[in-house]
Amino acid sequence: MDTLETRELRYFLAVAEELHFGRAAERLGMAQPPLSRAIQQLERRLGVRLLERNRRGVALTGAGEILLHEGRAALDATAAAARRTRRAGGADTPGDPRNRLVLAVKAAASHELLLKLLDAYAAEPDAAEIEVLPSGTCEQEEMLRDGRADVALMHAPYNSLAGFDSEELLSEGQIAILPAGHPLAAHRTLSLADITDLPDLPLARWPRHGTYPPGPGPEVRDQTQLAQLIALGRTMAVFPDSARAWLWAEHAAVPLTDAPPVVTHIAWPAHSRSLALARLIRTATQL
Repeated sequence: MDTLETRELRYFLAVAEELHFGRAAERLGMAQPPLSRAIQQLERRLGVRLLERNRRGVALTGAGEILLHEGRAALDATAAAARRTRRAGGADTPGDPRNRLVLAVKAAASHELLLKLLDAYAAEPDAAEIEVLPSGTCEQEEMLRDGRADVALMHAPYNSLAGFDSEELLSEGQIAILPAGHPLAAHRTLSLADITDLPDLPLARWPRHGTYPPGPGPEVRDQTQLAQLIALGRTMAVFPDSARAWLWAEHAAVPLTDAPPVVTHIAWPAHSRSLALARLIRTATQL
């Protein structure tokens, strides 16, 4: 049988991500025996082994790795269909306007570009209401895929545009954001080598898909937390030049001569048929 139920996918993804039946069952709010039986039934229906079970725990097979990747995408698509359908019908909350778009933006993105876009679009006849949804680094992709957002401002090379339609809006250089009192803050320019592996100033680490990359730098989740840690001399960060707009007096911004440019794109799901979204894209490309 080629069809899969969303319940089966949720069960499998919990086990695949936890690699432990007990923790997966707790996460799902169910007992472990029925979860084990559900996974075994799924394997029989698909005719492949998804998990290797032994005394040391659980590991994914090659087939399991494929279903983990494809299953996440499938559940995201299902959630996206439900969210966008409710939004189109004005059913998210009582009194919601029927014509509404959710725009995901990185919290530290260019404020000037965003303001220009919102003002220009608001002047269009029959413009939809735009809800701006701030996000952390690289979260815009997930928000587009699971339907929390209809459109996003994304930044290459940091964001992946795979699977989306997009238009380029802005290209800019990058800066190192340092504590104002740090010796490197007095330089007119820096290279990437200058700021790599600084024992006294490790790069801040942002989560991606719920986990942090390895490294000595502090784990950060939002711009305010990052700004405070930089001001305290605990970390540094690399951002597009437009991030100067949110710097504190305790910060210094130094251009990076060899960092690749950051290109801001407006991106949206390739299958979208929204007329309101099409008007927003047209407005963005005319800025």
